[in-house]
Amino acid sequence: MTGSKLLLAIDTCGATGSVALGQWDGRIVEILGQIELEGRSYSATLVAAVGEVLAQAKIRLNMLDAIVAVNGPGSFTGVRVGLAAVKGLAEASKIPVVAVSRLEVLAAKASCDASALDAHRNEVFLRLGLVGESGRELLAGAEELAAIDSPPAKIAVCDDAAVRLLSAAWPDEELIKCAAPTAADALLLGAPRVVAGDFVDLALLDGHYLRRSDAEIFGEAARA
Repeated sequence: MTGSKLLLAIDTCGATGSVALGQWDGRIVEILGQIELEGRSYSATLVAAVGEVLAQAKIRLNMLDAIVAVNGPGSFTGVRVGLAAVKGLAEASKIPVVAVSRLEVLAAKASCDASALDAHRNEVFLRLGLVGESGRELLAGAEELAAIDSPPAKIAVCDDAAVRLLSAAWPDEELIKCAAPTAADALLLGAPRVVAGDFVDLALLDGHYLRRSDAEIFGEAARA
């Protein structure tokens, strides 16, 4: 297609992950392939999966126009492994990178202006704000949810833990349950941003964690 762009997306933020290859023609994204990744094995399988999805479509890495990286929130280890791979691939072939929030990908997938993901420890990662805008993303437990004066009318969710916590805090709001977001969903959200040139500086690309790591928390406690 004249003027079309080849895009790779990587998402290793959740219990499972995925890599996807797509082609954007200026109107729609055609998904050329997607490979699912098992959680806790990203470091051993991610780069091979990228090679496989490219090989299946007979695409070389240097043919890519951009990479869409889902940079969190989610598993610390998963996010870090994913971003390390993105940086390595992008630097080697001089490929620009667009970073997207997994919460925004979920909201866009469900056509909602809010979304929530299980953050464990009776907390959720929560997004409030229109898709395509900066929005507000935070870590919230029951106390933080109760302090929000005007909860969104519809919230996208993809796991039971988030459903339980939100249902208890906001019983009158509608929860829109859908499948967990994938790299293909990230491509759909990120493609227009590639065209707009909304790229990140690789030197500054970091995980969108919303929570400090256990090492930081327990390290502070030990020093105290």
